[in-house]
Amino acid sequence: MWDYDTPAAPNLIDITVAGTLIKAVAQVTKQAFVYVFDRATGRPVWPIEEQPVPASSVPGDSAWKTQPFPTKPAPIDMQGLRDEDLIDLTPEIHKEAMDIVANYDHGPLFTPPSLRGTILVPGIAGGGNWSGAAVDPETGMLYVGTHRVPFVISVRKPRLGESSYDFVGEFRYLPGPRGLPLLKPPFGSLVAIDMNSGEHRWRIPVGRGELIPAISQLGITKRLGFPGRSWALVTKTVLIVVQSGYFSTPRLQPGGTRRIADLNNFDPHLWVYDKTSGEMLAEIPLPANAAGAPITYIAGGKQYIAFPVGGGPLLEELIAVAL
Repeated sequence: MWDYDTPAAPNLIDITVAGTLIKAVAQVTKQAFVYVFDRATGRPVWPIEEQPVPASSVPGDSAWKTQPFPTKPAPIDMQGLRDEDLIDLTPEIHKEAMDIVANYDHGPLFTPPSLRGTILVPGIAGGGNWSGAAVDPETGMLYVGTHRVPFVISVRKPRLGESSYDFVGEFRYLPGPRGLPLLKPPFGSLVAIDMNSGEHRWRIPVGRGELIPAISQLGITKRLGFPGRSWALVTKTVLIVVQSGYFSTPRLQPGGTRRIADLNNFDPHLWVYDKTSGEMLAEIPLPANAAGAPITYIAGGKQYIAFPVGGGPLLEELIAVAL
């Protein structure tokens, strides 16, 4: 099995809900949920409901009948797949996206894998991802990056000598028509959540998906976001965001059985936002896309932001940007 990605670390945050101070822990998930608990008692801050989910269509397979859905905060991104979620930059592109989807099973969140293949939204990498979220201890705001990268998950009978199980699982990224993403923009975004109320305050696109050749040919200049993971760092005054590039198609290492995917650059920048409104204040070109979370420190009376860039076939560096 190819270990594609890992989940986000939990976030410790002190919030005030209905007048009560709560030392909370917030867990962002690949399913685009944020689960919030009292970290002293383990009780949910807002109710979590067990809701029915689709059954498996695979012979002999029995999927669990319910899954836990938090009532607050609202999901940070799409969950499950509907026709209205498909890319619709033009009516023709939307029709082509629908034709792609017709080849697979799809439905609401937690629709199980199938023999035909089920479209998973959010995909294997989320939703939320190991890039996690940033917490503002002064305001109780949580800032989390999310990206729309659907996958097809399927099961099949094992080949001779491959496994003793009845079925084995597979997954792969599902692109849209004409080299476009399958889902509508923003392809990558950052969501600000007031954890005192559990309400979303704003969403902004992260990255410039409009530079994807198949989109730029359409004459679209509106910022669409790029479908890559992003890392956020919040300071007393601003929000700093960096974003990863994209992976090439996975390939087998020569003489081995492990699949690898090379990193590629895409419009690498550091962005500075107003943490209250989400308004962009500055964008700084980078030598390569980020590969990890930024940190901040002060040296010689000046504040710096440091983070890794590159990886794989790209030059790996740790760079610092002065504020």
